[in-house]
Amino acid sequence: MLGNPTLIKLSEMVCGNSPFDYFPYRSSSYLTSFFIDLDLDYVHDGSTRGAWVTSVLKELNAKQPVATGMPSREMIAVIERLLHPDHFLFDPKFDRPKAMEAVKACLKSSGLSLAELPNGLVKVCALNGEFISTAYETPPTERVLTFKPEIFKVPEKPQNPKLVSVMMPFSPAFKGTYESIKRVTDYMSLECLRADDIWDNSTFMQDIFNLIFCAKVVVVDFTGRNPNVMYETGIAHTLGKTVIPITQSIGDIPSDLGHHRALKYLPNEQGYRDLSNDLYKRLKVVMSVA
Repeated sequence: MLGNPTLIKLSEMVCGNSPFDYFPYRSSSYLTSFFIDLDLDYVHDGSTRGAWVTSVLKELNAKQPVATGMPSREMIAVIERLLHPDHFLFDPKFDRPKAMEAVKACLKSSGLSLAELPNGLVKVCALNGEFISTAYETPPTERVLTFKPEIFKVPEKPQNPKLVSVMMPFSPAFKGTYESIKRVTDYMSLECLRADDIWDNSTFMQDIFNLIFCAKVVVVDFTGRNPNVMYETGIAHTLGKTVIPITQSIGDIPSDLGHHRALKYLPNEQGYRDLSNDLYKRLKVVMSVA
């Protein structure tokens, strides 16, 4: 178990409070999302953020340790999630190496440290490095799903690890958005397509299914709550694709998907430039992980 001083420091890191303002700042809704992403059912109640997170961490810390000298599985998950590379992409003041050292210093008094994996993720381990948190038994993270869709035909063509498919409303108003995405994929030597770029089948929806099926990444624009985009997002999630949500308004994202981090942009020259930059940072991480 971790001591109270360690838990208090970790809670300030989760919040992004001073002196740990090189961690992402998390408001009330993002604190809730942080724990929901870990399948932990905690919703911020409006109280002081740091005190609330400390109370949550104390509860998680009191759970069954995974091994002698190690915290609970849930506590380990919080620490490892705190340093996930995705959280440090969108603001130059975020400093992941500095954050890593701060967490290591915080854990040292409890005889713990961190091990960094080749893909950039971290694992909690004993200070002597003999026990890595992945050494304990965990539920399988992958399951194979076999299905036979009645509406679509599974395409014969192979999946394309360099293909980014885009799902957005078919409207001239989204021309700048699509060009912003294409600018990034062209720069990264990736392929980028949306359904109106192809005409391989007699039915439009079969072309969309093929496009999602063959892609590694699916970018979906929730702006305007377009029902077709919602349907296509469901297909992408069911097929296990990496989905990157973008939107001009966070309010357009359905509540069931509210815990997924979206790239918010404005439909103007600077907004499109910011979208390209943010998407580039996200794709760099996604495309570097096998």
